[in-house]
Amino acid sequence: MTSDQNRSAAKTQAPVAVITAGGRGMGAAIARELHARGYRLALMSPSGSAEALAAELGGLSVRGSTENASDLKKLVDSAEEAFGRIDAVVNHTGHPPKGDLLDITDESWARGNEMMLLSVVRMARLVTPLMLRQGRGAFVNITTFAAFEPTLKFPVSCAYRAAVGAYTKLYADRYAADNIRMNALLPGYIDSLDHTPETAATVPMRRIGTVMEIARTAAFLLSDDAGYITGQNIRVDGGITRHV
Repeated sequence: MTSDQNRSAAKTQAPVAVITAGGRGMGAAIARELHARGYRLALMSPSGSAEALAAELGGLSVRGSTENASDLKKLVDSAEEAFGRIDAVVNHTGHPPKGDLLDITDESWARGNEMMLLSVVRMARLVTPLMLRQGRGAFVNITTFAAFEPTLKFPVSCAYRAAVGAYTKLYADRYAADNIRMNALLPGYIDSLDHTPETAATVPMRRIGTVMEIARTAAFLLSDDAGYITGQNIRVDGGITRHV
């Protein structure tokens, strides 16, 4: 086997996951879990946290934001160049603008759209052609338990993450026959943020969820064990949402 063939074979040995906002909190936990399961990683965050984690886990990193289309393209291009494939995408974002409903500016609504909805659309547009060539792939979109039970505490988040839920179903319908899946994961109150005992008391399980519980669910949804699951909004919230 030639050296070029050796390099080509090495690029196909292990699956590759791309994770946005992958340097801290739930994103970092998902990165660690996928690494433990044999994935090679391409991480992005606006700070240096993804760079540090990628160095620790033997992956690559790009400094950038989900709001920036060129940053997303750089992340995908870097992953494809380094690894030759992308098997999994985790669309995760930071925290969107908040405020009283009618006080939220057009600029804040536009930023929320770029951050939460268009980032998912753009990532799908970038990665789907590669997954089609591979004959398989999976996306997990991290949204929120409040996507379908909106709260005035997070109006921008609720509005656009509900839209991500709808897009998830549309995409799944379009590409299911091509063996490309997309699901959304809806976390409840998770220990990536500081929550009060009063908040924990509102959860039927009477506790805050852990980032590892989110990470393991994401890893499952990306795995072949979830091969017949697509177009779903999976709540991981300790039972706090009320609708059935």
